[in-house]
Amino acid sequence: MVRIRLRRVGAKKQPSYRIVAADIEHPRDGRFLEILGFYNPRTTPGTIELHEDRIYDWISKGAQPSESVSKLFKTSGLSGRFERYKAGESLETLLAEAKAAQESRQPNPQTSQRK
Repeated sequence: MVRIRLRRVGAKKQPSYRIVAADIEHPRDGRFLEILGFYNPRTTPGTIELHEDRIYDWISKGAQPSESVSKLFKTSGLSGRFERYKAGESLETLLAEAKAAQESRQPNPQTSQRK
């Protein structure tokens, strides 16, 4: 079974994550099938970059997002757009809307400091 989940990257105590499609049996930072996006929780607000066309493809093939990735999808609005995609709305329209939403969400490029 394929799972869409987070894969930790970054230095010690400075996490950032890749959103990947991986087999459910592989370890968190182990082998994966494809990189689907990027998430940096240390910026304000958190930076979320998604390859929505590839995510739609994986979910339509039966991949299940993890709990944390589901929350990221809801935050970015991908969940609602995927429901509209399943209802028959054009992929190009949804991707243009996603790009506009991502550009409007400008994170502070400076990362927050740990206390």
